Amino acid sequence: MTVGACVVVGAGPGLGAAAARLFGREGYSVGLVARDVGHLESIAGELTAAGVTTATATADVTDQDALTRAIGSLRERLGPIEVVLFSPRPSLAWIKPVLDTTPTDLESALDLNVVGAATVVRAVVPEMRERRSGTLLFTTGGAAVDPHRDRAVSGVAYAAESAYTRMLHDALAGDGVHAAQLTIVGATGAGALHDPDDVARQLWRLHSDRDEPLLILR
Repeated sequence: MTVGACVVVGAGPGLGAAAARLFGREGYSVGLVARDVGHLESIAGELTAAGVTTATATADVTDQDALTRAIGSLRERLGPIEVVLFSPRPSLAWIKPVLDTTPTDLESALDLNVVGAATVVRAVVPEMRERRSGTLLFTTGGAAVDPHRDRAVSGVAYAAESAYTRMLHDALAGDGVHAAQLTIVGATGAGALHDPDDVARQLWRLHSDRDEPLLILR
């Protein structure tokens, strides 16, 4: 029985796909947003073969209008959005020391991690508050808690996203909407420190237990 829609923003073949599989198994229909059509088709094909109702929408997370339209399109096809996972992949080009980091680097990262997150929130939160039900999940890398001078952009952008998520949690808790962040210290992937399926289970726990705004995986 479908219990609502889970939308993964920034869906990729690692954590995004693992989370989509898990929420699909738990009875959610799944919406996928990414700019890579190949990733969308691959993940959607796997979910559909497993019997999960799935829809996709192509959008660049930094394009506010396109992202808003993508969320609206998924709502039309899947119904009310109960869970959102915001987990876009940052650019590897941003990995550079703080003294080599440009204003444009910081602007681009904040567009992705904070402005993109706020765009999604504005698209889904009004209905969640009206229903008094919903979960907003955000992932960041370890720079959110352990900033390093050689990876300055992620330290700044993830810290800002963390602050935004915590304020969302505090503002929405009384409305029945749970906002929480999973910070992953170390690499995620097959054979890496954190297996995507294991990380997905922690996201599920944040959603189902609804008892904490922040979980740090080390």
